[in-house]
Amino acid sequence: MNAPAKIETTLKDWETDQEVRWCPGCGDYAILKAVQRTLPQLGANPANTCFISGIGCSSRFPYYMETYGFHTIHGRAPAFATGAKLANPDLDIWLVTGDGDGLSIGGNHLMHVLRRNVNMQIMLFNNEIYGLTKGQYSPTSREGTRSPSTPLGSVDHPARPAAFALGAGARFVGRGFDVSKNLPDVLKAAHAHQGAAFVEIFQNCIVYNKDVFNDFAAPKGAEDRQLWLENGQPMLFAGGTKGIALDKDNLCLKVVDVEGDDWETAGVIVHDVTNRSIAHMLVELPFGPFPMALGVLYDDPRPSYEVSVAAEREKAIAGKQANLAKLLGTGQTWTVE
Repeated sequence: MNAPAKIETTLKDWETDQEVRWCPGCGDYAILKAVQRTLPQLGANPANTCFISGIGCSSRFPYYMETYGFHTIHGRAPAFATGAKLANPDLDIWLVTGDGDGLSIGGNHLMHVLRRNVNMQIMLFNNEIYGLTKGQYSPTSREGTRSPSTPLGSVDHPARPAAFALGAGARFVGRGFDVSKNLPDVLKAAHAHQGAAFVEIFQNCIVYNKDVFNDFAAPKGAEDRQLWLENGQPMLFAGGTKGIALDKDNLCLKVVDVEGDDWETAGVIVHDVTNRSIAHMLVELPFGPFPMALGVLYDDPRPSYEVSVAAEREKAIAGKQANLAKLLGTGQTWTVE
């Protein structure tokens, strides 16, 4: 398939005339603007772009993008997106889901679009709560979360979206948060990846789970608790005074101090986006003892699903001529007079 020609657009070309209907202060506003700013930089074409969503606050996204869009049913957006990509492989498809839509009723569908490696960008907005249905706990809610459905506190162990994606066979896993200036860079990397590109975006629910990510996403002081990963660069944080090293005795990661910018002596790892084992360790790092790992955690493409399906189809029809009458007359047939 030939890559679609790039065109020049501005942010305004991607905005619709629809009233944006999220709660004032919701992190979804920042994500929407990040996407609308990123697409012109990619040279994307609104006429060749499609946003597909399920159900939830995040799933209102297609209404606000001046593109093709499909607001589908709860948890089933990956199935619709797969069908759209197979029907028109040249479409640039963005799948929008949330922690409830994608990991509860939609967990099965999300798993299969990842393992199949269908070429699309998947944005999972994670606010660790059900916002649209008034604040019930979600699959990613932390233990002890009090909500209308867990008044005494949740006893569930939360799902980790990035770990789920890796476990399902995703070939690209990224992380960002709603108001981060680095989020567009993660989205660009996801778009450049040929295959299913999964991006977990931490998103502040201003009403039901306000500031739950402030420990690493607050406007001031949180830089010391963010590990922004860049391929080929050492895993440094806290202004370069700390880094991540491999504890070879226990086969796990550890935090080390870096003196005088000498990260090599401290044993700090250089990030390799193709190293799946390290990616698994990064997504499982407990926040607190470790910083929050952000950016592109894993990126190792392989042939995408729709390319393989098209190749199989071409092989099956090679040298054959379409003849419906002959097909219907094949095998045991009879004529009714």
